[in-house]
Amino acid sequence: MKRILFILIILGCFKTPLFAQQGTYNFLLTDVSARAAALNGSFVSMKDDPNVLFYNPASIGTLSVPKVSVSYVNHIMDVNAGTLSYGQHIEGVGSVGAGVIYMNYGSFNRTDELMNVLGTFGAAELALIAGIAAHYDDDILVGVNAKFISSSIAEYNSTALAIDLGFLYDIPSQNLSIGGSVLNIGKQLKTYAGVNELLPLDVKFGITKRPEHLPIFLNIDFHQLNESSDKFLDRFSNFTVGAEFLMSKSLRLRVGYNNKQRQELKTGTNVGLGGFSIGVGLVLNEYQIDYAYNSYGDFGGIQRFSLGINL
Repeated sequence: MKRILFILIILGCFKTPLFAQQGTYNFLLTDVSARAAALNGSFVSMKDDPNVLFYNPASIGTLSVPKVSVSYVNHIMDVNAGTLSYGQHIEGVGSVGAGVIYMNYGSFNRTDELMNVLGTFGAAELALIAGIAAHYDDDILVGVNAKFISSSIAEYNSTALAIDLGFLYDIPSQNLSIGGSVLNIGKQLKTYAGVNELLPLDVKFGITKRPEHLPIFLNIDFHQLNESSDKFLDRFSNFTVGAEFLMSKSLRLRVGYNNKQRQELKTGTNVGLGGFSIGVGLVLNEYQIDYAYNSYGDFGGIQRFSLGINL
């Protein structure tokens, strides 16, 4: 009953007006590692991966050994990004993690009102994250992240502080884990030109299941449950599903689907495979190499590469 009550309290928070906000720093909503992107962001209830820090701080408590991961993202229109994550268990303290998200938007021409080129300028964004997770009881982990966020365009910049909250209910006897998180609860410290902007708050809920005798992890996640909608069921239309196939001891194949992204891309002439993702992973002793491709239909696609190391 204690566990059920705990989850009901968390679910109850999903409907509070406090979280019905959106704002700037939207790079925080971008998938980071290749493994998570191949599952199209269905990662809230995954375990034993340092990149869970970016989706659910409680899941950092599931790391079996100290781990580090570095990722590179090749976005559409030559936007480049990279991430770094690390996690380990510290006896008497709990499980701790740290991460960095960096996004560079490239160089742009600076012009005057007559479109004369005066030079160039750049734009970039950065988030520094530190988190800790501990057991609420034997089966439930809770966690919290602290974030420092920076955004810059030419000589202008903005900064913010935020926290993430999360839980993970692990049921090993059922090969099942249930997770939820509230990401980017915070406030700007410094604004662009004195205009206060809200952070992109995101309430997530996910389930991961490994069917008995089948070498596959099945995921379903619901994203941005904080967003208001005219119909109650529309609140759950922003969902992703992902499957990770354990082909052998070393080989992983992954597929994913993003429903909201698919629906938004339908405004174009040809959606193609927009909203779908594929990926592959290789586990070689202490190393894990991952690749993912996310399709945006006629707009192209995004490639991600990750390298993980067990320390």
